[in-house]
Amino acid sequence: MIAYILRRVFQSALVLLIVGLVAFSMFRFVGDPVENMLGQERTQEDVDRLRDQLGLNDPFPVQYWTFLSRAAQGEFGISYRQGRDVADIIAERLPATLELAAVSGMLALVFGIGLGVFTAIRKDGWVSSTIMSVSLIGVSLPTFLIGILLIWIFSVELDMLPSFGRGDTVDLGGWTTGFLTESGLKALILPAITLGLYQMTLIMRLVRAEMLEVLRQDYIRFARARGLREKSVNFRHALKNTLVPVITVTGLQLGSIIAFAIITETVFQWPGVGLLFINAIQFVDIPVMAAYLMLISVMFVGINLIVDLLYFAIDPRLRVDGGAGGH
Repeated sequence: MIAYILRRVFQSALVLLIVGLVAFSMFRFVGDPVENMLGQERTQEDVDRLRDQLGLNDPFPVQYWTFLSRAAQGEFGISYRQGRDVADIIAERLPATLELAAVSGMLALVFGIGLGVFTAIRKDGWVSSTIMSVSLIGVSLPTFLIGILLIWIFSVELDMLPSFGRGDTVDLGGWTTGFLTESGLKALILPAITLGLYQMTLIMRLVRAEMLEVLRQDYIRFARARGLREKSVNFRHALKNTLVPVITVTGLQLGSIIAFAIITETVFQWPGVGLLFINAIQFVDIPVMAAYLMLISVMFVGINLIVDLLYFAIDPRLRVDGGAGGH
């Protein structure tokens, strides 16, 4: 068990180093931030002085090592656009993204697993057929188009929910939340549905397929032959074995919710780190872009590490193989 954890942690750290290297290399080709920071009246002396202050004249390995050493301490430099500490800027925007991702992930998990089990148990019913047909919308349509459709229906036509912004928020010791205000909760509904719809339909279809496969196994027939109640067979035996392969895909989808929240935040002008990243690209704000990608990478790798450990804990075959290999 310990060897398995150490191996996964080492692999996660290696992935973070590679992602940081790729991201930092790409940012060298997105433009020169000095061009956006200095005005029309700049001189060559001003350009040279600013490049020296930003460390842009240093060799690439030196810049990358400086970035990694500072990032390990939670320091990402100064924003070229705002002239503020990048860590402070991200700390202001991060609560909005995390709340949106948490609500979207909860919707995707609850409705995805619930509807997947229902459509597997009642696979021949018209309700299940209708749900499976409607689910094709969530799989087929792109996220930005779903967001636009929801805005048109619930904001423009019905005038029920706000079309942009986060609503009123409450500051809880440095953490801003919209859960405690009516406008904040209303503003969260459409972005959360938009962001979580694809993940929900994918989880639902995966759970249904795995559930149907498990229900055809011999031990399920034996459980029914023993006289166990149908509810016990479906949820205690079938669902438990269904979740083993589902956990891996679900973990990846929850990670992608955070990574791809950038599209939803752009559509709804949600003041999170995704919208911050889009603005940083327009102004070639390299410290903000690098910090965002490293933050997303840490979250994504962390979620996958947790999923691997859960998979190890749930599937006894991995524990047996791990023990045999260690022995």
